[in-house]
Amino acid sequence: MTENIVENNNEASKKKGLPAGIWTKCKQCEQILLQKDFEENFMVCPKCGYYTRLSPHERIAFTVDKNSFKEFNANLFPTDFLNFPGYMDKIKKSKQMDINEAVVTGDAKIGGYDVVIVVMNFFFMGGSMGSVVGEKIVRAIERTIKKKCSLIIVSSSGGARMQEGIISLMQMGKTSAALAKLSNNGLAYISVLTDPTTGGVAASYAMLGDVNIAEPKALIGFAGPRVIEQTIKQQLPKGFQLAEFLEKHGMVDIVVERKNIKDIITKFLVFFSKK
Repeated sequence: MTENIVENNNEASKKKGLPAGIWTKCKQCEQILLQKDFEENFMVCPKCGYYTRLSPHERIAFTVDKNSFKEFNANLFPTDFLNFPGYMDKIKKSKQMDINEAVVTGDAKIGGYDVVIVVMNFFFMGGSMGSVVGEKIVRAIERTIKKKCSLIIVSSSGGARMQEGIISLMQMGKTSAALAKLSNNGLAYISVLTDPTTGGVAASYAMLGDVNIAEPKALIGFAGPRVIEQTIKQQLPKGFQLAEFLEKHGMVDIVVERKNIKDIITKFLVFFSKK
């Protein structure tokens, strides 16, 4: 379970004579939830509707057909080519938790349809986009073209990775150009936007889907609301940059509850297969 969203109260479990991991506490409403019920609800709090941020493999588990996911390019690792202070320490710490980068890519099936799926990992430096993230996404796009199937990208990111400077910003153009090539080959790209999808990721591949799907209340935008308010010296509308606001104003095609994401993606795959 994601420790910064849902807390496992192991000490309390011991006091009550219960095994650890029986229950969890919602970070937002602080309701005590049975772990089993929480997981069966796709890690969305049944009390307040709070959406827990997921690891790539948690996301993949309920998005693709069972046992169909096969990861590729798993051994691409970031390097500190700018000698940015503290960068290597963060990379080493993530590797110790068996997290190699801010994105996972692989082949899979959804509803029986072949897809290439890309899932961002917010727990690796805020899902930031660096040179390896850009390279893995471009390779995934090229693989999609070779396989003549559809591409799914699930975004969750704070934007470009400052530790890689201008190289990280170059990934915006690099990934966008690759998606243009995908489109020229007549292949579909379905983008799934989760909380948060911001910065250079939102300004590039995340918003370029043939269909842009968002989870409820996901924060989506280039700069955050507080930064915008401080810049323009105006109060923003209620719910500004949340998924529902963007859907209302035409920036997102559809807002879908997590439990329905796979079914909705399957329907779009059926549609695109008939083009």
